[in-house]
Amino acid sequence: MGSDLVELSDGPLFGRPAAETARVVGNFGAVVAMVLDSAVLTVSALVRRRFPWREFFEQAWMMVSVSLLPTILISVPFGTVIVLEVGGLANQIGAPSLVGSVDAIFAVREVAPVVTALILSGAAGSAICADLGARTIRDEIAAMEVMGVDPVERLVAPRLLAGIVVACLLDGIVALAGVLSAYATAVYVLHTGGGSYLTAFSQFAQSADFAEATLKAGVFGFVATVLAAYKGLTAKKGAIGVGAAVNESVVITGVALFFLNLVLTEIFLVIVPVKVL
Repeated sequence: MGSDLVELSDGPLFGRPAAETARVVGNFGAVVAMVLDSAVLTVSALVRRRFPWREFFEQAWMMVSVSLLPTILISVPFGTVIVLEVGGLANQIGAPSLVGSVDAIFAVREVAPVVTALILSGAAGSAICADLGARTIRDEIAAMEVMGVDPVERLVAPRLLAGIVVACLLDGIVALAGVLSAYATAVYVLHTGGGSYLTAFSQFAQSADFAEATLKAGVFGFVATVLAAYKGLTAKKGAIGVGAAVNESVVITGVALFFLNLVLTEIFLVIVPVKVL
């Protein structure tokens, strides 16, 4: 009986889940190691004045060029939908001023960083993964290691810093576009008074809300860039492997960002509760 249990545990019924679990744990450990290496090498390169600024500006411009318009186009419908949903209910219960307060909380604190992160991971992250994946399958990364050049410091660090900076800048643009679209919808579609909307917005909005959104966007940009770089540097099996790595990076980054957003939101709600009059 004992030998049968041993054979079952080594068979395909138990061996496959165990191998898959080990692979997932190994990949998670490798991602954590790259996160730490990227952070340390970025700071070290900045301190030693050997940071590749040209690569940084090229990557930052690439991220802005592929992400700016989509983020604005997505944030405008988000702001409009929020007002239409909440404003209709608020008008029914005789509290139209609630529209501005909800927009102040939801659009600035939640929609702006999440939309920024999703577009950044889908557009810029996929480009980063494809670029590094192509370099990997052409053995350019291996050649850099042979020449004593750290690919993380030379390629990942500038992309990492560019992802953080661009995410923070896009977050402010998305928040502004969302608030303006929400205001226009509330005033011209729901016929809410512009003064009451702005009064409610100013009463419930806090400077900590914008600081929270900016910090979350920076963290999301960091995570999206690191995951895209990791999948690109570990791509295999030629062009098909690069395509698979791009798809995996977008999916994994999206799931990770939503989970991370939940954790960060809970932390900020404890530190800075929602303002109540």
